[in-house]
Amino acid sequence: MKKICFVTGTRAEYGLLKPLIDKVYEDDELVLKLVVTGAHLSPEFGLTYKLIEKDGYRIDEKAEVLLSSDTSVGITKSMGLALISFSEIFERNTPDFIVILGDRYEMLSVSTAAMMAKIPIIHLHGGETTQGAVDEAIRHSITKQAYLHFTSTENYRRRVIQLGENPNRVFNVGAMGIENITQLPLLSKGKLEESIKFKLDTPFALCTFHPVTLEKSSTRDQFLELLSVLNLLEDIKVIFTKANADTDGRIINRLIDRYISENPKKAIAFDSMGQLRYLSAMKYCSFVIGNSSSGIIEAPSFSVPTINIGDRQKGRIQAESIINCDAKSDEILGAIKESSTREFKNQLKKVENPYGTGEVSLKIIQILKDYINNNKIDLKKEFYDFEITQMNTE
Repeated sequence: MKKICFVTGTRAEYGLLKPLIDKVYEDDELVLKLVVTGAHLSPEFGLTYKLIEKDGYRIDEKAEVLLSSDTSVGITKSMGLALISFSEIFERNTPDFIVILGDRYEMLSVSTAAMMAKIPIIHLHGGETTQGAVDEAIRHSITKQAYLHFTSTENYRRRVIQLGENPNRVFNVGAMGIENITQLPLLSKGKLEESIKFKLDTPFALCTFHPVTLEKSSTRDQFLELLSVLNLLEDIKVIFTKANADTDGRIINRLIDRYISENPKKAIAFDSMGQLRYLSAMKYCSFVIGNSSSGIIEAPSFSVPTINIGDRQKGRIQAESIINCDAKSDEILGAIKESSTREFKNQLKKVENPYGTGEVSLKIIQILKDYINNNKIDLKKEFYDFEITQMNTE
């Protein structure tokens, strides 16, 4: 029986991991270990670990690492606390594998602790690019520490190989979020209204905006530009999902709270909607707006337009349902108007999501069990030189 340890620090991350957590939990040959950290344990961000317990899972460890600060110094200190905490957690729990998704700063500390403990790391969603955020460097750093890689597109698989990882350990399985879309029994619009206690009797937008962490002193100005446009859209309601515990994330959340207090009939906000309500809202919204990866990865599966603002997601593979614009009110408004044109609506009908069609978790489990059952794990990785290998095959 191999112990598979999942580490999660945010509501969105857990929602994406849940189908794979379910598969491990249900497998007779695997033992689920679950560690929560970061924003999950913060009252400010909704104490979302309770949602995990509500789903029926036992949380094996809680790692308190989040300081009450979203400055670069505070986040760096949180990373230090995480490194110390997870070195001890892994020693107590002796997992056989660690599962990490994406590029959160606390996950770099988790992967470093796992690497030093000689625990194989399973990394999901590597190879992606987000040129406007520090996540870019973190994601690639985790890739170099990880052993098994599960990417969301073939291009991202090739990029992981380009980073020196052997192709035999890199698998394109599609995006985790698409599996939730295909498997969750999404709410009707009426049930969604009941659940969020907010009337959706007019068209509405689904808005998530995170700090662009590689740009200095721009978060407040950029988000105010977005809010000024939403004010102009008198017939459009707004569902906000708040920013995560990133640098300057609290600035965005305070602005959202102020906007809600000034526009209680027009807008509503959530620390965490949960995957079911969030994806249900995405299904019925007129457009997704902001700079979240969900607008790039999940929204195209609903043929819903995405207004992608600024550089945070720059470099990601995109479907034709995404409209990119700068964080300027005139450009944002222009993008919204473009999304409602007859030509663009006709284009939406033909959109294909480049991130796959689902069934991701089953593919991952099958590959993992192949490595376990056939004793394929060897942590002494050799650097796979992509260019030399390509030249030798020509």
